[in-house]
Amino acid sequence: MSLVQEYFMALTQALESTVVTDAKGAQCDLENGIEQAITLFLRQTRLGGKLMFIGNGASASISSHQAVDYWKRGGLRAMAFNDPTLLTCISNDFGYPHVFEKPIEMFANPNDVLVAISNSGNSPNILNAVQAARSIGCAVVTLSGLRPDNQLRASGDLNFYVPAPEYGHVEIAHLAILHCIIDTIIEGGSV
Repeated sequence: MSLVQEYFMALTQALESTVVTDAKGAQCDLENGIEQAITLFLRQTRLGGKLMFIGNGASASISSHQAVDYWKRGGLRAMAFNDPTLLTCISNDFGYPHVFEKPIEMFANPNDVLVAISNSGNSPNILNAVQAARSIGCAVVTLSGLRPDNQLRASGDLNFYVPAPEYGHVEIAHLAILHCIIDTIIEGGSV
């Protein structure tokens, strides 16, 4: 088997073995998890809430990409907190662990949904943002990977965990999951 074939087999396995849990740790399959995310996103945005996407590095790129897709293509209010000025100003004034927490404290409302994306699931700035969103009354959806004991994995109302050891596979799986949610919403709103 070639390295290319091995790569795509591992990627397929990562997607197929994604574990979805709710706030109580109850597990469901990926299709049901996506259906629950669709229901949550549509309900909260119909109540006047917005989707807030956060992530570091490649997850920041996914956040920006999805925020635009969700509002432009899906008609859902969505935003990402990764403008360079915001990142450098908040990091300089409060420290990088608070780079997403501070904007969430300022802009989040109880009907909002925080979509927290982190490969490792252990980034302090992501975990602090989840706590800030929770204290405001926001719903939280997490996407994490790599290690099964990562802290983010059990922090949301809905948690997508990709059990893959490679960053690229986790990132692609996160992007595929989020695209599946918005594409399904565009096609008719349910799975």
